[in-house]
Amino acid sequence: MLVPLEWLRELVRVDVPLEELVDRLDMTGTKVEAVHVTGEYLEGVLVGRVLSCGPHLRADRLSYCEVDVGTGDPLHIVCGATNFAEGDLVPVAPAGTTLPGGVSVKRAKLRGVESEGMMCSAPELGLPGEASGLLILPPDAPVGADLSEYLGTRRGVVELEITPNRPDCLSIAGVAREIGAVLGVPAQWPASVPEESGDPAEKAVGVTIEDGALCPRYAARLIRGVKVGPSPKWLADRVLAAGARPINNVVDVTNYVMFELGQPLHAFDAGTIGRSGGRAAIVVRRAREGERLTTLDGQDRALSPETLVIADPEGAVALAGVMGGSETEVTEGTSDVLLESAAFKPASVGRTSRSLGLISEASLRFERGVDPNGCAAAADRAAALIAEVADGEVAPGVVDAYPAVAMPLELPLRLPRLKVVLGVDIPGDEVASVLGRLGMGVVAEGETLRVTVPTYRPDVEREIDLVEEVVRVWGMERVPGTLPTGRGHVGGLSDEQTWRRRITFAMRAAGLNETMTYAFTSAEDLGRLRMALGPGEVPVAITNPMSAEQAVMRTTLLGNLLRSVSYNQRRGVEDVQLFEIGRVFVTAEGRKLPKERETLGAVLAGRWNPPSWNDPAVPLDFFDGKGVIATLAEELGVRRRRFRAPEGVVELPWLQPGRAAHVVADGDVVGWLGEVHPEVLAAFQAAAPVVALELSVPQLLKVATRSRTYGEIPRYPGVMLDIALVVPVEVTAERIEKAILSAGGDLLRSARLFDVYTGAGVPKGRKSVAFSLTYQATDRTLTDDEVRPLHDKVVRKVSAAVGGELRG
Repeated sequence: MLVPLEWLRELVRVDVPLEELVDRLDMTGTKVEAVHVTGEYLEGVLVGRVLSCGPHLRADRLSYCEVDVGTGDPLHIVCGATNFAEGDLVPVAPAGTTLPGGVSVKRAKLRGVESEGMMCSAPELGLPGEASGLLILPPDAPVGADLSEYLGTRRGVVELEITPNRPDCLSIAGVAREIGAVLGVPAQWPASVPEESGDPAEKAVGVTIEDGALCPRYAARLIRGVKVGPSPKWLADRVLAAGARPINNVVDVTNYVMFELGQPLHAFDAGTIGRSGGRAAIVVRRAREGERLTTLDGQDRALSPETLVIADPEGAVALAGVMGGSETEVTEGTSDVLLESAAFKPASVGRTSRSLGLISEASLRFERGVDPNGCAAAADRAAALIAEVADGEVAPGVVDAYPAVAMPLELPLRLPRLKVVLGVDIPGDEVASVLGRLGMGVVAEGETLRVTVPTYRPDVEREIDLVEEVVRVWGMERVPGTLPTGRGHVGGLSDEQTWRRRITFAMRAAGLNETMTYAFTSAEDLGRLRMALGPGEVPVAITNPMSAEQAVMRTTLLGNLLRSVSYNQRRGVEDVQLFEIGRVFVTAEGRKLPKERETLGAVLAGRWNPPSWNDPAVPLDFFDGKGVIATLAEELGVRRRRFRAPEGVVELPWLQPGRAAHVVADGDVVGWLGEVHPEVLAAFQAAAPVVALELSVPQLLKVATRSRTYGEIPRYPGVMLDIALVVPVEVTAERIEKAILSAGGDLLRSARLFDVYTGAGVPKGRKSVAFSLTYQATDRTLTDDEVRPLHDKVVRKVSAAVGGELRG
């Protein structure tokens, strides 16, 4: 919502700087989106007085002038205009000024004479007027003044974000009341009592409400003898500053009052309303089957019985709260105006507005709720203004159909309860003052305040709402920060929270970036992954999805992570390393609630580092993913972990055969790791290779250990010996490593794989596997006589265990 500051200051005194006002409004929950200043395009243009003016020595049609702009020495300006004389006051743009349209004024030589600025015409300043001569200012214009400030074109406009629960702030007066409450100053409510003459309105107008549930109140006023035409400048400027387009004096008044008071109004040409019993008959009813209406935008619209309309005996003449009809609009030929001021049910207006695609300032206000008790005051205000700007005569009385009067709500506010909730003791008289400035009635009864909530505040329904009103105006920043109290309360993170943070830390330390994707996906993406669910499990379908791409809940993190990889790669970002901790969802036929599984997922694409002259780029592969899992396992203290190859292509079909593995921890499968199959990547428009992994967080935490066993730093050197065995190709390095460690006893500290070879010198169907073994004692330096027999024993046992032989 746009709030012109000039308009606002007419209703409330604002003595604080604009920056402070913005901050204080933000603290009360009325967010300031922006502050606009109109007329900024004239910045730098000054009021100047022509001191002297003589002919240019080298140009007959140019003159050479001295102009005082209040900055000390006069400016010397070459000018081609002829409609001014010495002593005239004119707009001056010194060198360095930028005029509307991006025209930059520079110091220049014109026919050999230097000019230090430019004297301006009205069109050159974006103002109405003649282009053939300078804009001559009134003789009282102050020399040196900023032209925009002098002309009044510089106006501040505050743009507010009004939350749906605060319809009272969708008006200048409502915002003024809010600011008055915050600053502790009274706000004025604009009121106009029109001068009435002629026959009473009720003799010429009749109003009937057929559906009181959708229209609680309908008030009408009649203004006779109006002269429809352009609005006066002040009215057009106000409407324009609030964000609407000036149309004519009658329509502009209805918009003016809507912006000012928050009550949408509509003006009918009274002469076009059908009669019943000699009176213009207004009926508020639902549209009839097959009924049609041509609205003000020229569209012929079919109406449904769900649509509330304003009708006369001949048919619908307006869509209630949304838009009027073309046959009853106010034109230059209009003489009598029938002014509507009504309240409609928000749901009804919203349904009509969205079904027909008609959204306006009026419909937005009706959708959030218009106070029915403000209809008559708004009608009076608009009638008085129409009489003022259109020379009309207001018929006596308001034709008012108000079958069920809305009553203010009465709520108790217990001061002790207020103190308990806020943790601060606000004096009762200060509480009453805050609520009073918000327009609420307050009566003190001991330690309880009886508060009367006006009908323009439908959001205040309970005692806790009153507490919120008090603290947001009194100042939430004044409430001291304290920890919650409670018996046995212990601060800090839970064990699960601590472990999850350690998982996040480990993944970041491994070089990945954390991301968060939607919990929704498409059924097609699940199919593209070729990932089967468990027996009897099906995806969780969304009852009312926002789009087909979000029709089901995700059963894995992989699909959305691949979408992120694809999105980045198609925009030139090749190195993508992401991880996410999130929930996946499955259900079974007939099951009401889905099963939720917390999962850690990650994808690696591209390289760890960009290539350089001494470090060629190496694409990430399966073993980089394996290293990430190793880093995570070390951080969580998972001691017994290994990788198990899938049994054929049936297992893990979304991964490349030979580059996929189950992740096993403490004997249980906790997830999978591998390079994503090229066909799956092609379905997601992602470039290969992409390494992916997915682990069950609860299973990881189940095998994680908090306690760690540390040994002393070795004091004695170790002995390193290598062993190279020729074994069948199906024997895994893991199996060989386990055999080595079990055969080495206490003196064998480690066994590290450093080479795998197949080719010349190695029989077909076999491979050479080489390990580096470290022998070390904690209490002495080992001798060759101790190590050699032990090493030979290891070679014999391992060879027998894995069917290998020592490579020659």
